[in-house]
Amino acid sequence: MDELKQAQALYDTLVEFAVTYSFQIVGAIIIFFVGWWIANKIGHVVENLMVNKSIDVTLSRFTGGVCKLAILGIVIIIALGNVGISVTPLIAALGAVGLGAGLAIQGMLANYAAGFTIIITRPFVVGDTIRVRGVAGVVDQVMLPYTILIDEDNVHIQIPNKLIVGEILHNSAENMLIELEIGVAYSSNVDEVIQIIQSAIETVDGVSDEKSPAVGVDNFGDSSINFGIRVWAPAVRHFEVRYALNQAIFNALQQNNVDIPFPQREVRMLD
Repeated sequence: MDELKQAQALYDTLVEFAVTYSFQIVGAIIIFFVGWWIANKIGHVVENLMVNKSIDVTLSRFTGGVCKLAILGIVIIIALGNVGISVTPLIAALGAVGLGAGLAIQGMLANYAAGFTIIITRPFVVGDTIRVRGVAGVVDQVMLPYTILIDEDNVHIQIPNKLIVGEILHNSAENMLIELEIGVAYSSNVDEVIQIIQSAIETVDGVSDEKSPAVGVDNFGDSSINFGIRVWAPAVRHFEVRYALNQAIFNALQQNNVDIPFPQREVRMLD
């Protein structure tokens, strides 16, 4: 009998709750989904407006995301209030939980703080070529917790932002420097060799037009005059252009009968 009474009491409570709060619950659900849709729309609109104004893509995405989260927060408060739930104790509880969670996930929070710093200070933007901690690639996305690079092998590299902020960062925008060295015989005409190399560089597809190639005598070796070559090329084609340059320069020197010596050693037999 006691079990039946308890079941009846529970049933009566549920029925009373459904009758009293059914409309409020349905209203809260409608408010949430409508608000969620509006937040998404406004977030996308803000992002697109900033991109159309030629504002950095990373900053545009961040601002659009912040607008979306802010609107969602307001919508949730309104929905809870519609059901009759006071948000003040909830906010206090979330604050206490957030403090404890913050102490437990300091590393993750450091990544978010570093990501915020990157977005605000903009040491690099999407499309730039950067090198940090021995890793190089084109910036594909800058998120709050991490940055994604794409290297020449089309591999996506995810770097935690706390490993980027405070480190020595090489940013070469869209292009990357290619440095080559080739030696020719001391009997060669230096000016003629420079002209041959420059002409060979002009035949290679992918060499940047924004920065002129630099060619000159770099050092004097035991068996050769060594020429240094500095050329800029898109980071995503670094090795492709590098190999093409080596082949073009070698063929040009061969066609013009420029001697490329190899190290020689003289051995004497003493009695």
